[in-house]
Parts: sequence; C-alpha cells; structure tokens
Amino acid sequence: MSKLLEQNIISLLREKDEKGMELLFDHYGDALFGVANKITKDEDLAKDVVQLSLMKIWKKIDTYNEKKSKLFTWIFRITRNTAIDKLRSANLKSDQEIQIEVSDVYSLGTEAVNPDHLDVRKHLSSLDEKYQVVMEALFFQGMTQQEASEALDMPLGTIKSRLKIGLRELRKIYDPALVVFIFSMMMN
Repeated sequence: MSKLLEQNIISLLREKDEKGMELLFDHYGDALFGVANKITKDEDLAKDVVQLSLMKIWKKIDTYNEKKSKLFTWIFRITRNTAIDKLRSANLKSDQEIQIEVSDVYSLGTEAVNPDHLDVRKHLSSLDEKYQVVMEALFFQGMTQQEASEALDMPLGTIKSRLKIGLRELRKIYDPALVVFIFSMMMN
C-alpha cells in the first residue's frame, strides 16, 4: 500500500469520514480476517472479531501514532488482541458451563464469600494510587490489560507490573487463594 493512500485512510478516519472505513476494509479486511481466523479457528468468530476490531479502530484512531508504528501494524495488533480476548471469553464461558453441570466445588454459594463483605474496595484503597487505578480499570470496569493500557495511556508492561504488585499487596491482607477467587468473581 502506498504511503499516500495510508495517510488518506488515517486522515479520513480521524475526520470520522466513513469513506476511511471503506478504504481500510477494502485494503486490509482480508488480512484482518486471516489474523482473526488463524487465532480463533472459527470463521463466524473471526467475522465477529473483525467487526469488533474495526469498531475499536474507528473509536481509537486518535491514539494511533505514525511515529511508533505503521497503520497495518497498529490495526494488526488491535485485531490480534481482540481475537485473543474473544477466544478467551468463549473458552471461559464454555469452561464455566461445564463446571456448573459437573462440579460441586462452589456449593458454598457466593454469599459465603461476598467481595462486598470482605471490604475489597476498602483494602484496594489502602494501596498506592498507581496500583488502585490499574486494578480499578481491570477488575471493576472490566477492561482487558490492553484496553487499560490505552485508556490510562500507560505501556502494557506497566499495567502488568502494577497489577502484579497490587495483587501481591492484597495477598498480604487476604489469603492468596481467596484473592484469586474474589477477583475471578468480580470479572464475571
């Protein structure tokens, strides 16, 4: 693709001109579908991934920086991460359905370990603010690490480090297994 055409697509997208989306899809749609299909190994799921990716590209085009990467690299990453998230979500739902039918591991009921009763927010507020912000985005706002990275304008590595340190600090307050259980309940 020529540099001029790429710049035209970027300009149109930033102006929220639908012609930019048409050009983007015409020139990159097959490649994005290929990436999504390779990861999901399911054509219908791959189509959903491409659609979600295009919506993310449309919404986040102002975060694209030509100095950091080419347009294709940026949209490739968005599609790849969306496919991985979609696949994890589909696998998680499938695993949960199986567990509910064949497992009595959580026969206690969720009332026995209610995050509100354990004052998770109170203890989270005892952490340094930089960890609170990341954990709030990931666990209470339901963002993926990539989405938190973009929303908070932080490198992905920083998000991962702050999550790890924040969880380590909460493990000092709660039993380590309980921390995992609490946050897995919040993610559902």
